[in-house]
Amino acid sequence: MRILSTTLFAVLLAITLISLKSDKNYYNEIYRPQFHFTPEKNWQNDPNGLVFYKGDYNMFYQYNPHGKEWGFMHWGHTVSTDLVHWKHLPTALYPDDFSTDKEKCTAFSGSAIVDKHNLLGKQVGDEKTLVAFYTSQHCGQRIAYSTDKGVKWEKFEGNPIIAYDEKDDARDPKVIWHEPTQKWVMVLYRKLSGEDKSKGVSFYTSDNLIDWEWKSHIHGFYECPDLIQLQVTNRPDQKKWVLFDGDGSYLLGVFDGETFAPESAKLKGDYGKNYYATQTWSNIPEDDGRTIQIAWMRGGKFPNMPFNGQMTFPSELSLTKFKSGYKLVRKPVAEIKSLHGKHYSWENKLLIPGLDENKVKKVKGDCLHIIGEFDIKTSDNFGFMLRHSKKKPGVEVLYNVKRGTLSVLGSTVPLMPINNIIKLEILLDRTSVEIYANDGQAVVSNCFTPDEDSKDVVLYTNGGELGVIKLDVYKMESAWRDE
Repeated sequence: MRILSTTLFAVLLAITLISLKSDKNYYNEIYRPQFHFTPEKNWQNDPNGLVFYKGDYNMFYQYNPHGKEWGFMHWGHTVSTDLVHWKHLPTALYPDDFSTDKEKCTAFSGSAIVDKHNLLGKQVGDEKTLVAFYTSQHCGQRIAYSTDKGVKWEKFEGNPIIAYDEKDDARDPKVIWHEPTQKWVMVLYRKLSGEDKSKGVSFYTSDNLIDWEWKSHIHGFYECPDLIQLQVTNRPDQKKWVLFDGDGSYLLGVFDGETFAPESAKLKGDYGKNYYATQTWSNIPEDDGRTIQIAWMRGGKFPNMPFNGQMTFPSELSLTKFKSGYKLVRKPVAEIKSLHGKHYSWENKLLIPGLDENKVKKVKGDCLHIIGEFDIKTSDNFGFMLRHSKKKPGVEVLYNVKRGTLSVLGSTVPLMPINNIIKLEILLDRTSVEIYANDGQAVVSNCFTPDEDSKDVVLYTNGGELGVIKLDVYKMESAWRDE
């Protein structure tokens, strides 16, 4: 009996040790982002069906369950209670009509809403129905629904709700509720006349989520549209509508429920090379009040990894009137603080080129949150070297004072100082760097593939003195495991 007990104990101990080892190594590959969403394996692109319901931020995404290349699109599914820690759920949407083709009838991008008034008639008990609108590629715009908080999905028996037109390129429906007209509105990327010059966004309305009536079209847009209304932060009596393009650029204007009237030129939403397919969450509670956006970091490289693709870190959007006009402001959601680890801080320091040593030399890491406020004084240019080493230069974040530009990884952002001060907030993960400049007035999001052994940080100035008013650096804990 004692031998049996000893053997059983040994087996349980071995299982426990294996489990602990698994937890430590889970999501800890060299090029695995630690606080940006990635699937466990295979290809991922556009965020889809962003909807908040009963405490969960649902995020679906374009997913190929068969490999790390684009194609065979399904909707992957993940949920979070804090926009930081994500739980993987079973694949939500599959190709239609039993398609095994790489593209035809696969589940392309779309959006999701809560059917609060049971318009589809699918509600079971007190649980509201979640409704997903998606493009079945070359098979029309379609609906799927869930009656169990998004775990299981059924295809609507009346599909397609908008038929496929082979001359068109219609896809990526985003559906919102328009309160003044008491109607549902769909914004849909299309080639209105079948020609490339007619590419843009069409607006449809519906009373029942099933029957959609075309109302208008605006040219000059390509893929993944989104439409939101924002209160102007410093103009309490003003609201503006924002119409997004696939690359995150946007128009400001007036929307009457049927037609969008632009009041601005198209403005840059992000200056990086890897920001695409933006979407905002629907059904955010009124007591929260935020407009939260996420995007796919298109073109990222993840050598020898089991997955291919990552999302940006979720950000909060606001709209402010500046001297130069109205502009979107974007900041990482406040929940990022839950991952803050070891903290380094400096205040009222002076950098003198050629004389001072690197003041942040004690900071080392591949996942950092850097928040800095700098007085440019007499500096010609200043910045950071991230993921740096003596053997290999790191990623340079450079502010050029004379040109008034911020540059990183081949992207250049126009950025003027405010009262001679530049503010930089930097999210550094294992394969990406996102920079929110001057409190989010300009943002640049890029992917990169660093040298795995390079983890130093350098802060420098050239040509003159730089004042460090305040600098905070936090080492970021992993969102995927307990350290």
